[in-house]
Amino acid sequence: MGGGVQAPAAQPWRVITGVVVDDSGRPVPGASVAIGREGNARLQTVTGAEGRFTISLPPGRDAVLVVRAPGFAESRQTIAETATPIQVVVHPSTITETITVTPTRGEQRAGDVPASITVLGGDLIRHAAAATADDLLRQVPTFSLFRRSSSLASHPTTQGVSLRGIGPSGVSRTLVLLDDVPLNDPFGGWVYWSRVPLESAERIEVAEGPSSSLYGNYAMGGVINIVTIRPSAPLLDLRAQYGTRRTPHVEASVGGSRGPVGAMISASGLDTNGYPPVVASQRGPVDTNAAVRYGNASARLEYDPSDRVQAFVRGGYFHERRRNGKISTIDGVEEANDTTSRSASAGLRWRPGDGSEIRVTAFGDDETFNGNFLAVPAATPPRSIGRMTLNQRVPATTFGTTTQWSRGLGSRQAISAGADWRWVKGDSIEDGLDPVRGEEVTLHRVSGGRQQSAGLFAQDVFSPTSAFVLTLSARIDRWRNYAGHNLETTVPAGVPTDANVSSLPARTDIVASPRAAALYKVSGRVNAWASAGGGFRAPTLNELYRQFRVGSTLTLPNTALGPERLRGYEVGVTATPASAAVLRATFFDNRLSDPVSNVTIGTSNTSVTQQRQNLGRTRVRGLQADVEYRAGRAWMLSAAYVRTDARVTRNAAAPELVGNVLAQVPANRASLRATYTHARGASIGASLLYAGAQFDDDRNLAARRLPSYAVVDLSASAPIRRGVELFATAQNLFDREYLTGTLPSTAGSPRLISGGVRIRLDGR
Repeated sequence: MGGGVQAPAAQPWRVITGVVVDDSGRPVPGASVAIGREGNARLQTVTGAEGRFTISLPPGRDAVLVVRAPGFAESRQTIAETATPIQVVVHPSTITETITVTPTRGEQRAGDVPASITVLGGDLIRHAAAATADDLLRQVPTFSLFRRSSSLASHPTTQGVSLRGIGPSGVSRTLVLLDDVPLNDPFGGWVYWSRVPLESAERIEVAEGPSSSLYGNYAMGGVINIVTIRPSAPLLDLRAQYGTRRTPHVEASVGGSRGPVGAMISASGLDTNGYPPVVASQRGPVDTNAAVRYGNASARLEYDPSDRVQAFVRGGYFHERRRNGKISTIDGVEEANDTTSRSASAGLRWRPGDGSEIRVTAFGDDETFNGNFLAVPAATPPRSIGRMTLNQRVPATTFGTTTQWSRGLGSRQAISAGADWRWVKGDSIEDGLDPVRGEEVTLHRVSGGRQQSAGLFAQDVFSPTSAFVLTLSARIDRWRNYAGHNLETTVPAGVPTDANVSSLPARTDIVASPRAAALYKVSGRVNAWASAGGGFRAPTLNELYRQFRVGSTLTLPNTALGPERLRGYEVGVTATPASAAVLRATFFDNRLSDPVSNVTIGTSNTSVTQQRQNLGRTRVRGLQADVEYRAGRAWMLSAAYVRTDARVTRNAAAPELVGNVLAQVPANRASLRATYTHARGASIGASLLYAGAQFDDDRNLAARRLPSYAVVDLSASAPIRRGVELFATAQNLFDREYLTGTLPSTAGSPRLISGGVRIRLDGR
């Protein structure tokens, strides 16, 4: 028999059990429990209805157990080899103790970040009255869409998001991420808010202020990052409800893990009969209900063979169909649109063992938008005639990758660097209809092109003393617009028009985005911080290549468009006068140059011709403040306010606009929320949203002024047995009519009441 040394048997993984309770001894369900070596913890499970958890510990030395729960401060403790069932006590947190990843692209306590950050936790998300992410985010006063309308009733191209009034338009000037993957539409930049899976969201992070030094394009005005829950112990989470205006809404997540493999499947769907957006006094035969039906599904598979390696793949499908509140009086066809999207992403997170971390993500999205457009000519009585003008199909495809390396240098410095790349292809395929009845195709147009962008970034977070944190970051981006075309022919002759161009000029641009920020801990209860930096937004394919008409105004694209640029600074202070209270105040000043504007280049007796151009400058400055107070676990009170002064400072084409307030930006916005949670789990919450008056046009005409308004939302829930609760919600509780547009006057969502059941089965 041959000799040799027998390899030692592999050590088995140990099973750790425990319970998470608050400082009064009550169990905390839904807390995330993570475990790992060398301080690098990874998500493994969540606590059940009685606060209990079971987790597997890899063989080796002592590990660190990290517990996080909405409304509580993070808890960290070492688990010894001989650990027995343990009890983890968590204490109520303040917003400064919340862990955030968006501002620095890495985990950091919100109170240590020199930036303005708002984090909406999972408990708030799931118990809010809002059915869509944009309605939920309106509780953050700095958040706004192009118009006041909810995404439940507005056209997708009006759902561009801005923060702090930075150039509101249909094109977003804020980057929206879903688990670090861009959610902005690849062709036009707007956001499909119904794609956001609220029921499976762990939290939503809103980082206000220029963030292009780390994220590049669209992050000129900030970043909104939706972070979803990861696969854990066996879990079924179902929310089913039915509301007024015939509105069923279902969201569900099912998942689990076994050893290093975890999976999660999420789905949501909503259908509503909607409401007529035009106010009753101005409605005509043209006007019907604006309504939406959508379905959204995703599947995520994770493989975590060790605490040093984590990998995932994810696939998603989304379909939405909208009725836009108008109908042809000639042939009865509704103005409508539908969108279908298929997405995929994959990523790897690797810790080599030298204290560094490498993350790689790749993603792709294939999307098709179909829609038609209806004109409402002047008539007597008004809005008595409507005819179709255009049928449109927009296929768009995008691919992208992101790579990031980070490493801590001792206990006082952390550096990171990375690169990303994105490619977008899109076309607007249009059939123009006859100007009499809108039934015959008279013009066929295919306009679009390609855009390729790449960026490099680096960041250094340095703490020379325990009271001072300095953050320096910089990024350089290069992109190229190419393969542009506008193929236009008459129908049925098939003869090219004068606007037919098979090859439009290409253009390349390079932009640098620096940022410097510092935070100083004045005392144990007061932090002060300041930052200065820049951002940019590259023109979209929609702005570069596609023309559109609204009424008698034709707006032309412009292949010579360059980037919008922003330079700004902000200073802030955070105070914690008591352990359960936090007050924050921030002053900001941002200056936007070369915004993409619609400039009049020709007029006639019957029409106006405009073109998109980089023109003018605007200045947006203001003060935002918020306060949060927690009275034990029962009461949570919060209030937020932003005062904004947004004005045109230069406009060579229309100097009379200088000094005017930017359209769609109110001077004042505020929110107030109060929540009470009983020891047995029942809760009730009320929120108030106030928006000041704003103009619907750039000329600030009195007739185009939208008055201020305030609406109240209400939500309540009560458990009826373990893992099952009933709930009810009311949006716009007092049915307040508020204007969202002029010419004609349109109104926001009326009162919407809904009720249902939520079931959470976690296998424990």
